[in-house]
Amino acid sequence: QVRLVETGGGLVQFGGSLTLSCVASGIPLSSYIVTWYRQVPGSQRRIVASITDGGRTSYKDFVQGRFTISRDNTKNTVYLQMNNLKPEDTAVYYCNAVWDTNYWGQGTQVTVSS
Repeated sequence: QVRLVETGGGLVQFGGSLTLSCVASGIPLSSYIVTWYRQVPGSQRRIVASITDGGRTSYKDFVQGRFTISRDNTKNTVYLQMNNLKPEDTAVYYCNAVWDTNYWGQGTQVTVSS
């Protein structure tokens, strides 16, 4: 059974930091393009950052310079390091892995207080 599990969310103050983890089981995450999305109630999920199987990264403008996506293939995990967090970063963050099939995690809540 394939599972993606996001952890690391929580409540943090404006300007603080969090690191989200996306741990996979049942698939070799190293072969997948992994993307972090976020969603606020009433809105569609938005891409935040992605990393290819080769390690190439990309970021949306609203997180460029503040967030870093990385992967540790030995732990079958992709991370999202989030620095200088703002209240508008408050959302549920989801991990998505795509190769032959599209997989989603259940999400983790990030709340940034002003």
